[in-house]
Amino acid sequence: MEEVCGAAAAAPLRGDVEEPKQGSVLFLGGNEVKSSAVVKYSSAPPQAAFARLQEKTDLKLPPANWLRESAKLGPAGTTILGNNKKSKPFSSFGMAYDFIDSVGNDVDVVSDSENIKKLLKIPYSKSHVSMAVHRIGRTLLLDELDIQELFMRSSQTGDWTWLKEFYQRLIDQKWQRKKKSKEHWYQKAILSKFLYYSINGDGAAQPVPSTSKQHQEGPVSGESDEAGEASWPAPFEMPSSLSEDPGASNQGLKNDFVRNILWTFEDIHMLVGSNMPIFGGGRYPAVSLRLRDNNKPINVLTGIDYWLDNLICNVPELVMCFHVNGIVQKYEMIKTEDIPNLENSNFSTKVIKDIAQNILSFLKSNCTKEGHTYWLFKASGSDIVKLYDLTTLCEETEDKYQNPFTMPVAILLYKVACNMMLKKNQNKKHYGTIRTLLLNCLKLLDNGRHPQIIASANYMLSELFQLDEPKKEDSTDFPISGNSDESYSEEEEEMPDSDENGSYSNSSDPPDDNKAVAIIKSVGELSVPEKYKSVHRIRPSCAFPVCHGTEERCRLVLNYVLEGLKSVDSSVKKESDLPAADPSTPIPLKYEDESTSGGPECLEKQMALFLDKMGSFQKGKHSSQSGMIPGSWQYKMKLQLILKSSKAYYVLSDAAMILQKYGRALRYIKLALQCHDTYCCLCASMLPEVLVFLCQCLTLCGDIQLMLAQNANNRAAYLEEYNYQTKEDQEILHSLHRESRCQVFAWATDLSTDLECQLSVSCKCYEAANEILLFSNLKNQNPEQHVQVLKRMGNIRNEIGVFYMNQAAAVQTERVGNKTVSTTEQQLWKKSFSCFEEGIQNFESIDDATNAALLLCNTGRLMRICAQAHCAAEGDFKREFSPEEALYYNKAIDYYLKALRSLGKRDVHPAVWDSVNWELSTTYFTMATLQQDYAPLSRKAQEQIEKEVSEAMMKSLKYCDIDTVSARQPLCQYRAATIHHRLASMYHSCLRNQVGDEHLRKQHRVLADLHYSKAVRLFQLLKDAPCELLRVQLERVAFAEFQMASQNSSAGKLKTLFGALDIMAKTKGAFQLIKKELVAESEQASEGKSAAENMSPTDSSTSLNKEEVLKLLSIFESRMSFLLLQSIKLLTSTKKKIGVINEEEAVLQTNKQVYSLLLRATANRSLTLLERVEVILNLLEQLTQNSDTGSAGIQ
Repeated sequence: MEEVCGAAAAAPLRGDVEEPKQGSVLFLGGNEVKSSAVVKYSSAPPQAAFARLQEKTDLKLPPANWLRESAKLGPAGTTILGNNKKSKPFSSFGMAYDFIDSVGNDVDVVSDSENIKKLLKIPYSKSHVSMAVHRIGRTLLLDELDIQELFMRSSQTGDWTWLKEFYQRLIDQKWQRKKKSKEHWYQKAILSKFLYYSINGDGAAQPVPSTSKQHQEGPVSGESDEAGEASWPAPFEMPSSLSEDPGASNQGLKNDFVRNILWTFEDIHMLVGSNMPIFGGGRYPAVSLRLRDNNKPINVLTGIDYWLDNLICNVPELVMCFHVNGIVQKYEMIKTEDIPNLENSNFSTKVIKDIAQNILSFLKSNCTKEGHTYWLFKASGSDIVKLYDLTTLCEETEDKYQNPFTMPVAILLYKVACNMMLKKNQNKKHYGTIRTLLLNCLKLLDNGRHPQIIASANYMLSELFQLDEPKKEDSTDFPISGNSDESYSEEEEEMPDSDENGSYSNSSDPPDDNKAVAIIKSVGELSVPEKYKSVHRIRPSCAFPVCHGTEERCRLVLNYVLEGLKSVDSSVKKESDLPAADPSTPIPLKYEDESTSGGPECLEKQMALFLDKMGSFQKGKHSSQSGMIPGSWQYKMKLQLILKSSKAYYVLSDAAMILQKYGRALRYIKLALQCHDTYCCLCASMLPEVLVFLCQCLTLCGDIQLMLAQNANNRAAYLEEYNYQTKEDQEILHSLHRESRCQVFAWATDLSTDLECQLSVSCKCYEAANEILLFSNLKNQNPEQHVQVLKRMGNIRNEIGVFYMNQAAAVQTERVGNKTVSTTEQQLWKKSFSCFEEGIQNFESIDDATNAALLLCNTGRLMRICAQAHCAAEGDFKREFSPEEALYYNKAIDYYLKALRSLGKRDVHPAVWDSVNWELSTTYFTMATLQQDYAPLSRKAQEQIEKEVSEAMMKSLKYCDIDTVSARQPLCQYRAATIHHRLASMYHSCLRNQVGDEHLRKQHRVLADLHYSKAVRLFQLLKDAPCELLRVQLERVAFAEFQMASQNSSAGKLKTLFGALDIMAKTKGAFQLIKKELVAESEQASEGKSAAENMSPTDSSTSLNKEEVLKLLSIFESRMSFLLLQSIKLLTSTKKKIGVINEEEAVLQTNKQVYSLLLRATANRSLTLLERVEVILNLLEQLTQNSDTGSAGIQ
């Protein structure tokens, strides 16, 4: 619970942040001044009532308890005597460290209450002011900079000589140490004695013999001489343990105030340290106690002092004890709000408020550089206030580490950034601020002296950049200047035209105009409301750098990681057995030819070693080559930095993969895995998330190796990308090589030129990732990743299976002389089959029916290749369809049917479903065709073969989808037409060769006719198969002739004849297509070669087989000639018997005319193919005109 000053409460721990309890709003002198105070920390005991001293008590005599430690007074009693500056040069830093949450954001000022009072009294006081000002974010830290004490130290140690010279040259040429007067020490002593009397338990004064005076006077006079030694720590003379621990409270950086109070004065928020003793008693729960000389009236400065002390501590009442020459006279109670109206001490609270706002605005407008030490100085008796940038002055003359504020400021910047980092996920808008704090912190630090903070700050900087998601930045500006990383908007200070300016004479000390950052020309300006604009309300704009892509972001991360690694490495003692690597020399990337890599067997061995190593993490001890001690800050930091770099390289690799820069991608994943290898060498036990990340790396590596295998034509370019290295990458590798050889993953990241090796490496990467997920029991926590790995394993096994299958097919085509199947082929089949089988298992284990179906389909294709190999093994002489072929084709059919069962229905994946159906149809068709063309008559009867062919053809038709509109539809139609043609031909052949069973003959005749008509209908749908259509029609004509031969009646024969001629007439469409292609071909020839090159493939007539056309044309002419002759004979004989029928007469005349023209055309040998086709088309046209008449006559 927080304590409002004066309430009795237990002291909370430092740094506790609780709900602030607002103090009262005070209305003073008609001017409203808002003030509230919340105690953030108090070490004071519960308040006790003060002992009211009896009149005539002599305060010159020391009480019995004087200068003893008293919890009631805290440090107040002893420090009043003058040694209160002993640990105060850095007092604001001590508070800032304890309340790090407030620094940089909520609080405007952190300081000792004495410094605040001194600043607010500037316009009223002639005394000098000297303060150090530091800015952290929007917070200013104010500390007294005791120049006299500083120069005393300087004369002893030689530090700060540059400032002493600067001070003497520009400000006070005749500087000498001013001694405090006896009166000053006398007043201090009686105040101290008064407070000790006031806390005496029984309330009675118990003076001690005056001999003890010597005891107490000693330290008083000697205090000032010792002060210099204690107050100012030498610049960086602290022990190494302190400098290494960023959390250490260095000498002089302790928060030793009795109270730390969050004081809000108007709109200014201040964290103030106070040691004022507060007592209970009176009408209020809290009062402050003061001692006044009755002969001296209270002046304005004392009034402001009392009023501000009570406001800061939220004390409502003041008890004043009056004395004359140390003899107590009387007590008086004064309310805090009445203090500004006391006689002789009148002041306006509104003016004090204006002074506070003006001073804060002046400082915030001018102390703009974070990490710099500013000096606010007003000489005694002067009206001019000047602000100097000591850091800049120091750098001009000496080493920046001569400034003793450098280290406390750096640590504070670091701590504030750390604190914000812990909350970074709550609000990413603070990233810019954190980055600015850390960059400013790094500017102040020296690598040799503070490697831990530098390494840690660089790691935090790298953590600000999100590697897993692209940053979306609203702002596009990114301050580049080192000094303007975070600056406030400055407004022009208005210089008033009042007479006050006249008090400042340029001739007094002209040289410092160019040294001071800013000047208040007259302290009177501070009382003018809003003289200096309140720019401190404007938040600093810390723009986070805009990264225009993943690579840029990763490069920034790696840059910070490298700086961190350098700091860690420089702090580790170099051992004699360290490999002497030069960071500027590239570390050679191993590039092995397949001839030396040892092939897949070697891979298996490396893989086994790797997995063995991964398994040994539970028991094995891992140590660093560089001699880092496990558990040390170097060890912990290097692990973090290495892991971060590994992630950055992974993201770079992934980005390169997307850009299809596979050589670059492999280089980056190699670096990522080398980082990981070093991490493994250092880390005794692997965190689950690190193992999951390793799986991602190996998976990506597998993807890259697969892409390299599939894009072998660009190998030279990929090799060049792979071997390129930046200086940054070399230096990071150099740091990694201090800890390990980085060769554990070499098997996965070498760029091979052998396709089989690349595919094999890819597969091993996926297998390794899978093994890690299995043996570390991570697959249940990361089901998605496990599914991805298994999917990739299935895919790569399919790729390898296809690779071996294609190799087997290539060997088969090369086999000419040797007719038997070679062992090489059989080995390749086995390898291919094994890969497909494993791949199918992978896909089935994750219920991926579609991919499982594709692999089953590929296995079916492998079986067909095996069947073809056995077909080629047979000689063409007396070739028969062998049992081995039948076996493999049936196996292929089984795999295709399994694929269809795996899919279940077409909706699951229409494209795959259609593809499997087509392959299944093809297999049935191939098997039927081979059985038909190379009938195994030595093993089976003709009827059985015909039955099997018919069944296979019908099954092929079943899986041949001619209705669905797709790119494959014309192929399906052609296949179906071919099947019908072959079946018709088979039944036609059976009919010719069969004798006996009339029922069977009739059945065959019907089937032949049916299949011929179906074949014709399908071929007519296709525009690119005129020869096939023509051949089917000619076979139908031959079928009609065969039927006519067995007919006896003239009418029957005539009917069949006209039917055959009608079939002939229907070939007109086929001849038109042939003519079109021939015309196109002749045009192409005449236009020349260039035109031919520009023709689109669809216009090309290369598909037309001229020999085939000639052969078919000759048959067509002879059959047409025969049919016309027969019709003329039959019609003539019928005419003699029955007499003339007009229709038949017309048909007879037409047929005679067509026959005559046909004979002439066939006799003319000089006609070209195109002309012959045109003649046929002309004759068919004439026949078609009379076809109706013919058919009427026949009926």
